[in-house]
Amino acid sequence: MILSALLTSVAINLGLCLLFFTLYSILRKQPGNVTVYAPRLVAEGKVKEGGQFNLERLLPTAGWVRKAWEPSEEEFLSNAGLDAFVFMRIFIFSLKVFTFGGIIGMCVLLPINYLGTQLKDDSDFQHKSLDSFSISNVNNGSNRLWIHFSAAYVFTGVVCYLLYYEYAYISSKRIACFYSSKPQPHQYTLLVRGVPIPPGSTCSETVERFFQEYHPSTYLSHSVIRRSSRLQNLTADADKMYKKLTRLKSKSDAPQSQRRDGLFGLFGRKVDLLDHYERRLGDLEDNVRMEQSSVAAKEVPAAFVSFKTRFGAAIALHIQEGVNPTEWVTEQAPEPRDVYWPFFTVSFIRRWISKLVVFVACATLTVLFLIPVAIVQGLTHLDQLETWFPFLTDLLRLSVVSQVVTGYLPSLILQLFLSFVPPIMILLSSMQGYISLSQIQKSACTKVLLFTIWNIFFANVLSGSALYRVNVFLEPKEIPRVLAEAVPAQASFFIAYVVTTGWTTIASELFQLTTLLYNFISRTFSSNSDDDFEPPSIPYHSEIPRIRLFGLLGVTYFILAPLILPFLLVYFCLGYIIFRNQFLKVYVPKYETGGQFWPTVHNSTIFSLILMHVIAIGIFGLKTLPLASALTIPLPILTLLFNEYCQNRFFPMFKDYPAECLIKKDRADQNDHNMSEFYDTMANAYNDPALMPIRYSDRPNSNRDPLLHNSQV
Repeated sequence: MILSALLTSVAINLGLCLLFFTLYSILRKQPGNVTVYAPRLVAEGKVKEGGQFNLERLLPTAGWVRKAWEPSEEEFLSNAGLDAFVFMRIFIFSLKVFTFGGIIGMCVLLPINYLGTQLKDDSDFQHKSLDSFSISNVNNGSNRLWIHFSAAYVFTGVVCYLLYYEYAYISSKRIACFYSSKPQPHQYTLLVRGVPIPPGSTCSETVERFFQEYHPSTYLSHSVIRRSSRLQNLTADADKMYKKLTRLKSKSDAPQSQRRDGLFGLFGRKVDLLDHYERRLGDLEDNVRMEQSSVAAKEVPAAFVSFKTRFGAAIALHIQEGVNPTEWVTEQAPEPRDVYWPFFTVSFIRRWISKLVVFVACATLTVLFLIPVAIVQGLTHLDQLETWFPFLTDLLRLSVVSQVVTGYLPSLILQLFLSFVPPIMILLSSMQGYISLSQIQKSACTKVLLFTIWNIFFANVLSGSALYRVNVFLEPKEIPRVLAEAVPAQASFFIAYVVTTGWTTIASELFQLTTLLYNFISRTFSSNSDDDFEPPSIPYHSEIPRIRLFGLLGVTYFILAPLILPFLLVYFCLGYIIFRNQFLKVYVPKYETGGQFWPTVHNSTIFSLILMHVIAIGIFGLKTLPLASALTIPLPILTLLFNEYCQNRFFPMFKDYPAECLIKKDRADQNDHNMSEFYDTMANAYNDPALMPIRYSDRPNSNRDPLLHNSQV
């Protein structure tokens, strides 16, 4: 790719970003869009829909930037939660890393690369290849390569220092949030699976007898789990219908209007909405109660068991409960709102088979994704396109067309295909038997991250200049040389990818185009557009892998092609201010993991450093500087030792809270007069929501009592 093609891509995406920012600053002030751009504030009652028209609403302003910037870290933490706080620390960490790397790369490494003559590019500046700004242009054997060698050591030291600081800082925040939190049911509760139920006994009786005998001083209560998949679907439908009916009744100016009951009110038969909704709600309520009565005998050999102290729950969690280790298996319970109830309908053998199926599905998806990668790589080489499509030769030779095709189109196509991956990974993770939504999202986050690194980085690298030598790549001793040849060759593609995918994607996050269109269609064709309004939660499983991919590109290309660093800095600056705005106005947390996504960030950064070192070893070897190559070998070893220290020093804090913290917190709660009331509420905290009594309809003959009571002690 030549410099003018990159500038074309930059101009297109900069224009799109400015367009998105302008439209956002106007549309966010329109009364009809408040549920699009401030749903969290609407849900919290801080903003109301409606308002009168005035000219100021049509003028773009940047006041949202100031409002997003103003809250301090402590205010943001108390408002958005620890997970959101950790997510924003990813941007802060990346900005620190690439500000330092950008200074070294642009002021020192880039001029050295450009002054080299290895590639002998005599084109004028505008038509110079981007390879002229990479390490490939430095002459073989040049002593200037020692500057790159020194930069690799200095950059690694700075990144490791920042990693240590962030790990320590987030760990301290995690403990501080634990000390300041009110008693939460999940802190006192375990999930117990594999309950051995003797003949003639029930699961509830078995659990009660076991824990009263072996944990008599700390055992408090239990809640047995039942198979209720169909019941959950029915209750979800009833809840949705009740919200529609309540919203319709709340609109005092809404007449008993006739409307079609089909999609957007355009299809189906005409009905009176109020009467129609009341009849449907009554039918759903009857179905729910009938299904509740049928699940009484559908026990799962598992239960949520609650204890009187956090320390008592921790003891039960970390010791083997029974002689047979496959029975009485314990794990920490998630928050009640975080429980993924469909998991409990899956047997052990089905969970085992599901994990195998998910592994095969992920491998298959990874292989199939090589097809769009090959298409994208073909677009970056005009000579290949002219060979495949000879009838387009004249068109492709036009300067503007060639610059758009090579500089913009490849990244756009790759991003379109990549957008389907996170939903697929969520679906696959939900099949693996996780007990909580947060575990599903963390598993999907890891899957998407691995998929992204392989298919966006390695597949593009290998499908470019090194695909024909993939058999050599499988030999470990050849890995540095193969990567050293292949990775610099794809620098121009990844620079364009950061601009096209990074800038535009982060701007579209602010604009919320899909939600805006849905809101417009709903308001246009439906008089009850807010029936199912619910503030969204941030999809960590898709956002964190995207951010970490850009982090990997920045670390990997630090000494290879430092020209990528300014574009990354723009991305992280935009991401920081945009996501602060989104967390404060748009996203509502569905659960709280206590910052458990940070170890994934730490591990991916360590991987990026190791990859940079391996490529550097190969680069110095190819550049006939074997001494520098040999002296780089200790660098990945030292990095791995640093990572091992961090894993021993900090990672245990993200798995479980230490006994010191648990006991201090338990002692502090002893003086709390509300603990007895909390114990009473905790006894019902893990009741399956689908088994709770239905109290929706106003029919006089409606029985308000539940047909099924969960077993409690």
